Amino acid sequence: MTHEQMLDEIREANLTYLMLAQTLIRQDKAEAVFRLGINEESADLLASLSAAQVLKLASGNTLICRFRVDDDMVWNLLTSHNLPKKAGNEATNRLHANILMAGRVSEVL
Repeated sequence: MTHEQMLDEIREANLTYLMLAQTLIRQDKAEAVFRLGINEESADLLASLSAAQVLKLASGNTLICRFRVDDDMVWNLLTSHNLPKKAGNEATNRLHANILMAGRVSEVL
């Protein structure tokens, strides 16, 4: 992948994220805040952006969104990697990971 192709992929990811975020926020703001891991002020700002503003934001060379999974425990729960066999089933592990990530949303709020 060339440098320019990588930048194109970043721009496309930004546009997709911003469009998804706006749709989620406009449908159910409380759920969007939870699912996107953003605060209400950011949600309000995203919802109010015009199409031209979204395109301008998306055109940057830095990803706008980021992973909320920033520790080994959550990664291991989501991937079932490095977990002992007795650690539970995949659904339980995913639920545990979601609970941990939801706790981080409350830190943002």
